Formats: sequence, structure tokens, C-alpha cells
Amino acid sequence: MKSVLSAGENRRVAQAMLDYGMLAAGDRVLIAVSGGIDSLVLAWLLHDWRRKAPINYEVQAVHIDMQPAEDRQPGDRARQVAAQLASFGIPCWILPAEQQVIFVEGMDPAGICHSCARNRRRQLFECARQQGLSTLALGHHRDDLVETFFINLTSGGNISTMRPKQVLFSGKLALIRPLAYLTKEEICGIGTRLGLKAVLSSCPLTEQTRRTEIRNLLKQMYAQLPGSREHVFAALGNVRNEYLLIQNKMNHDHAHES
Repeated sequence: MKSVLSAGENRRVAQAMLDYGMLAAGDRVLIAVSGGIDSLVLAWLLHDWRRKAPINYEVQAVHIDMQPAEDRQPGDRARQVAAQLASFGIPCWILPAEQQVIFVEGMDPAGICHSCARNRRRQLFECARQQGLSTLALGHHRDDLVETFFINLTSGGNISTMRPKQVLFSGKLALIRPLAYLTKEEICGIGTRLGLKAVLSSCPLTEQTRRTEIRNLLKQMYAQLPGSREHVFAALGNVRNEYLLIQNKMNHDHAHES
């Protein structure tokens, strides 16, 4: 059977997993599936990857239902997500959101999005803990990592981004991003070849976020500066601390004492 991934895509996924040691034998992986094409492709990839992986691991998808029915039965979006995963034989838990973020006109969209994301992440962490799952997989890709860098740079006043692998809670949970070396376009292409369709969010702020603004700015930069897209991503792993404004702590403390 012809592979859904191109040779380059397959190589980059394997390289990301190898570079960051994302999976180990016996891992039980919880895949967070929002309904976007990125997380749907991620669920398929980790499920399918077991055929050729030199290790055995388990996968379980989970969807946080932001709009459950009144009787807390799955909402329409959640059912569509579960149906697409079921077509590939991927089991999916549907969890009603523990906290609903209510949008009131005039509220800061950035604050609302941050609160909503934090609540979902907390619920995912708790789900993994309760079910004894060692790894949480998220569908962030290369462009997400670059956008996060610029969001933090322009809005947070720090130089940081999402890491392809993070170990949390004193080693009890590993958070992994296997799509970290793939672009958004590549992931959309994989989704098309698989027949997957993004399940659109009903959130009124979907296209009003700082991430959308940064994404549009980056598109302009990439168009005006050929090669900048690749160079920016490479720079995230090529930090030269000696050329950053990092104060000498001993001198800084001494100045305050004086």
C-alpha cells in the first residue's frame, strides 16, 4: 500500500521523534483531538505509526467537548470528531468541558483565549493522570512553534516557544508534539489524502486572536524575504546566549547592595 506520507514528511516525523526521544516502549499515549486538521492528522499518524515503529505503545484519543448537549451528551462537533477517528479504528473519549468560558462583548479576546486554553489543558492533564497515561500528544506543528515565539516576543517580553517535548510534574507526564517538523501546508495535504475534514469551531473569537495577527504578519515577511521561514525556525534551535541582553547576576546583585 502506498504511504500517505511523502518520503520527506515521513523522514521529518521520524527525525522529530528521534531528536526529542518522544516515544518509548510501553508508553500509553493520550492524543488531544480538538477537531482541527492538525490534531486529526496527529491521531491517525500515531495510530498508524505503530505498524512500523520498533517499539510497542498504546494510543487513546480524547476530545474536550466545548458544547455538550443539555443532558451532557456529546455535541454535534464532538460526534463528528469521534466518527472520523472511528473510521480509522482510533478509540476516542469525549469529555464535557469542565469549565465553559462565557464571551461578553467588550472583554479582552486574548484573556478569554488564554483562560479557555488553560482550562482545556488542565482537564487533559487530569484525564491523563486519572487514566494512568504517561504521554500527552498535541498537534502543534512547525508554524505554530514559530508563531508562539513571535507572540511571546511581542506580547510577553520573553524569548521562548513551545518545545517538541516537555517533561512535566517531576517526570510523571511527557508532553510531545510529533508534527513539530512539518508545516501547516504539509499537514493539510496529509489530511486531504486521508479524506479527513476539519470540524469547525463555533467559537466567535476563532479569527480574532493574536495568533491570527502574527500569522498574517509572518506571511508578509515570508513573501518579502525568501528563505526567512526556514531561517526563523532554524534560529529557535541556534540560540547564542552571549549575544543576548543577559545581565551578570553577580554584578547586578552587587549594584543593588551598593
